[in-house]
Amino acid sequence: MTVRVVVADDQEIVRTGLTMILNAEPDIEVVGQAGDGLGAVELARRLRPDVCLFDIRMPGVDGIEATRRLAGPAVADPLAVVVITTFDLDEYVYAALRAGARGFLLKDAGAALLAQAVHAAAAGDALIAPAVTTRLLKAFAGAGPAGPARQPVDPLTGREEEVLGAVAQGRTNTEIATEFHISLSTVKTHVASLMAKLGARNRVEIAMWAYETDRVRFR
Repeated sequence: MTVRVVVADDQEIVRTGLTMILNAEPDIEVVGQAGDGLGAVELARRLRPDVCLFDIRMPGVDGIEATRRLAGPAVADPLAVVVITTFDLDEYVYAALRAGARGFLLKDAGAALLAQAVHAAAAGDALIAPAVTTRLLKAFAGAGPAGPARQPVDPLTGREEEVLGAVAQGRTNTEIATEFHISLSTVKTHVASLMAKLGARNRVEIAMWAYETDRVRFR
């Protein structure tokens, strides 16, 4: 199946570049472009793409608010949003993840990683560079979570704690399966269980919870 994407960036040259890169993939099609957040939200609601690729900084409605409107906790049928930014330690990226973004990339990530991120988001997963994730979360660790960290509805099993740590370090399902000598389907089951117990919508929120509760320490 072809992954349908909406791209939003206030710089035309960036939109054009992202569109060319994605359309060069045999199973990805950019179905719409927007130069600001409000236009992106309206376009995404009308087209219902598989993935939205949004810049953080846009005039009017920025990428954070656009993400919240399409993928936030109050959205009944959220879309998959990946945010893309120039700044790996930008507080706006952290806010976007809070708003419901499924993942994020830097604009210098490269064509291959961009395509992987889109495919991952379309599949309900998230692709985040581990080093970037660690640096970003570490930058905000001193401020602490926005409120008391929620507790799991049921205690985590020993294996779930292990998978939690691996997810927080940015490892993929395949890497986790290899590390713990378990099947890929078993990893997916553990990740789904973690999301249910933590009330997390995606792997990004699992990782954030792991750091906020000191389940995982920064290296």
